[in-house]
Amino acid sequence: MNHTDSYNNKGFNVQQLINKLTDISHSENISKWDIGASFSEDISVQVDHGESKQLKGSQRNAITIRAWNNKGLVGTTSTTDLTDAGLIKALKGAKEASQFGNKNEIPDFSPLANSPIVQLNRPIGKRNTIKDLLELLKKAESDLLNSHEAISSVPYNGLSESYLERIYLNSAGAYRHINSTQSSIYLYAKCQEKGRKPRSSGSIRLSHSLDKLDITGCVNESSSKTLSHLNYSSIDTGKYLVCFTPEAFLDMIYAFGSIFNARSVIDGVSLSNRNSIGETIAYKNLSIYDNPLHQANIGASPFDGEGTPTSKICIVNNGILESFIHSEYTARQFGVKPTGHAGMGSKVSVGLDWLEISKCNQLNDELNYQHLNHNTYKDKFILIESLNAIHAGVKASQGSFSLPFDGWIIKDGEKVSIEAATVAGDIKYLLNNIIHIESTSKITHQGISPYVWVDNLSITGEV
Repeated sequence: MNHTDSYNNKGFNVQQLINKLTDISHSENISKWDIGASFSEDISVQVDHGESKQLKGSQRNAITIRAWNNKGLVGTTSTTDLTDAGLIKALKGAKEASQFGNKNEIPDFSPLANSPIVQLNRPIGKRNTIKDLLELLKKAESDLLNSHEAISSVPYNGLSESYLERIYLNSAGAYRHINSTQSSIYLYAKCQEKGRKPRSSGSIRLSHSLDKLDITGCVNESSSKTLSHLNYSSIDTGKYLVCFTPEAFLDMIYAFGSIFNARSVIDGVSLSNRNSIGETIAYKNLSIYDNPLHQANIGASPFDGEGTPTSKICIVNNGILESFIHSEYTARQFGVKPTGHAGMGSKVSVGLDWLEISKCNQLNDELNYQHLNHNTYKDKFILIESLNAIHAGVKASQGSFSLPFDGWIIKDGEKVSIEAATVAGDIKYLLNNIIHIESTSKITHQGISPYVWVDNLSITGEV
């Protein structure tokens, strides 16, 4: 593979940017300001039966500036122009916008913006060309097509490489800086047998660098998962014992992340309220952590959009809601410290980062599962591989979901793919009707989770 160069000397000259902003703020009489900025360089390819389908390359930079006026109100502007003239215009714009700042909700610097952060020391990958990526993806597609005669195409695929640089600065001397690289591949195969409906499934892999990306594993998993859906049948509508794969359970928790989000609580769009901390919201053996600095999190950052250090926090402990995730403003409203989950903008967003789901009490859980599985359901259950149409099928503020899924019905040891079906219910019911959390967890691209078993969920089979 022909590497053109490394990612050295890319992105921002941070010291030069600090000097510029300091000089401009003094000349414009802006005593309090902060910025969040990012630089990215991305290349990606897609193929179709050995031919290039889409080749893309981009380089982006963006900066968001907040300025406080003498009344304490905040104005915000964004720009991609990092010249002296562009920065002057942006700072002036933020100062002018502060006259119209929201008096009822005034953000401030994070009290932790100058606190020490973890040094991640993650590897920076070498820089590759679009031609390099194209050759690798063509081979991956060919290997997947040749893995079985029933695999007719790989309609969705992509191989990408990116370099990202982020900084946070404020007038109180806070300075955060991180750069990282990431490579990713996704392969979504389609099987077509005569007289049968097409079946499909896929896989994704992430890595810090292209040479460490598990392309072979992605090919093999995509092939095996797709082929496992060839033998399919319809399913009767009813109540079933359901096992969620780690990927599917993580998708469900992320979809209802507003339960743990202090911003959503304040806005009145969460199932939780200000007094929910300490309440039992899930099965007693379930614990949920947000662990953004986990070694397996390829996109880890040691600070959030406000410069607050990120760290592992417990959200649900033994089924009890232990903590909300916070920005500076929401933490101040609740009388706690920011948790490192803030974005930056005219209205600061708050969001989950990288979830780690685990079980607590081994013995009680195993006995519960064995009794239910062997005495009630006689080894008949639904295994949900992936949830679809999450954005359309989830009403997070109401707690309800109705989601098409890919999966299998397992009966007396026989595994048969489900032709088409929907799982529906309420997230509170789901969390409280977990009857088994397996001991072994799986690392996915968006977190860690074991297989999770839920009793008596509604499954609607499609004719």
